[in-house]
Amino acid sequence: MKTEKVWHLGMGDMQILPGSRHRPPLKKPMWIIVLALFVCVFLIFAYIYPPKSSSGCYVFSSRRCNVIANWLPPVPSREFTDAEIASRVVMRDILNTPPVISKNPKVAFMFLTPGSLPFENLWDKFFQGHEGKFSVYVHASKTKPVHVSRYFVKQDIRSDQVVWGKISMVSAERRLLANALQDPDNHHFVLLSDSCVPLYSFDYIFNYLIHSNISYVDCFKDPGPHGNGRYSEHMLPEVEMKDFRKGAQWFSLKRRHAVMVMADNLYYSKFRDHCQPGLDGKNCIADEHYLPTFFQIVDPGGIANWSVTHVDWSERKWHPKSYRVEDITYELLKNITSIDVSVHVTSDEKKEVQSWPCLWNGVQKPCYLFARKFTPGTLDNLLQLFSNYSTP
Repeated sequence: MKTEKVWHLGMGDMQILPGSRHRPPLKKPMWIIVLALFVCVFLIFAYIYPPKSSSGCYVFSSRRCNVIANWLPPVPSREFTDAEIASRVVMRDILNTPPVISKNPKVAFMFLTPGSLPFENLWDKFFQGHEGKFSVYVHASKTKPVHVSRYFVKQDIRSDQVVWGKISMVSAERRLLANALQDPDNHHFVLLSDSCVPLYSFDYIFNYLIHSNISYVDCFKDPGPHGNGRYSEHMLPEVEMKDFRKGAQWFSLKRRHAVMVMADNLYYSKFRDHCQPGLDGKNCIADEHYLPTFFQIVDPGGIANWSVTHVDWSERKWHPKSYRVEDITYELLKNITSIDVSVHVTSDEKKEVQSWPCLWNGVQKPCYLFARKFTPGTLDNLLQLFSNYSTP
């Protein structure tokens, strides 16, 4: 705290001197003026260019970032369409609505799978003893699953066909969210695949997610052919290239963000109509771009910009590395759980490496709670190792 001295000049302090005399200019408190200008510029800059990652909001919390932005009048770069105005009103109200506090908060584990889940026995071991703290939802797009764990029995939702790379993948994600949102106690929503496994104990993952102040959506700017090269100008005016983002589909959302996804029709319809493989000579993959772009537009400071599900893209193929029986070692799993920096590489000629620390409520922590892709044959090895590698 700074103490300001106020000087009072009375008539008795003045002397009448003969003749005119040049007075030196009063010294202005320039540091105050400079500081005030700096604060004004900072607030304007923060509004026009909101934080692209959660770390920019950890000074106060992601909610405070929204409050700061609301101090300033909107400065649109163009005239919004009717659909945009309606969407922004809805999204703003959802963000500003105080969260419902449940006496029994739960994490919704949502499995997107073609059929049966090969790692049900591992998940059964993970869930044991934590009844009442989680919900399970299974979207099987090809064949009806045969369940071996009591936690998965009767947890199948109405499903539809899913085609890789098309909007049907996003539709399935939204279908899972819609079903999970019916339970008011579900506070965090995790999307998982049939090849996903947990990396930590249930308690660690539960506390990590429930007490986090942000959602975990993989989101980065890729100027290359597999990023902005997939953008279509047919998405204008609502989706501009400057907001087009890329990221893995495996998200983990706070409840208010899950509600926002369900409330969205504007941006979802843009990706449904203009983002698909082979359209206009481009291979736009909807599930890699819809959510990252959506949150970049509606609440960039509310997401962490990385997924809590680890994948290995080192082979530079269309699909990530698949772990086989010979790959499953204690060292592999510990190496994955030791990663505390998120890294992305652009697909242009520069191959720019983008990296930032994985911050949990302002503290650097391991990035990943889950990992994929594990082949079914690795189940026995994972079961044997689980108690050892899952302890933080």
